[in-house]
Amino acid sequence: MTTRDRLRDLFRQRALQFGDFTLASGKKSSYYVNSKKVLFHAEAITLLGEELYAATADLTFEAIGGLEVGAIPMAAAALTAFHRHGRALEGFFVRKQAKSHGSQELVEGQVSKGDRVVVIDDVLTTGGSVVQAIKAVEAVGATVLRVVCICDRLQGAREALAGYDYRPLFTIRDFGIEPS
Repeated sequence: MTTRDRLRDLFRQRALQFGDFTLASGKKSSYYVNSKKVLFHAEAITLLGEELYAATADLTFEAIGGLEVGAIPMAAAALTAFHRHGRALEGFFVRKQAKSHGSQELVEGQVSKGDRVVVIDDVLTTGGSVVQAIKAVEAVGATVLRVVCICDRLQGAREALAGYDYRPLFTIRDFGIEPS
């Protein structure tokens, strides 16, 4: 079994829930992909790091990260994998809103003007959350080379990311679900 196959199986077993849900996009859904049920599992986070490495290893970039909360463990997994492969890399996360104290920055970590970055997210529906992260790192002066998510629900994210190199690791179809 490949790393990707095992990661897909863990997501199918641990993250998929069925019922009545309201998504971050405001859309209603009969299923929910709760990535946190997988992102805090030792085997899954290790496999995810390797898959994020594989999805970005062809790029030369300085940092990887995305919107809090989902992108934080993802960035840590990617950083660990890059280190194992002998490549230095910084991580970051984007706050949904700046803190009222301290540095009051939206982007936390080492991202500077001129940096090339990869923006990551766990599950995308319309892409609104990842676009928020992209805007924040671009406002710092960084260039987004690629956007990677774990699961694309196939409900508008690709269209919202037109003009960006967008690569989901999985789509909802990989989990046996047709988008609604």
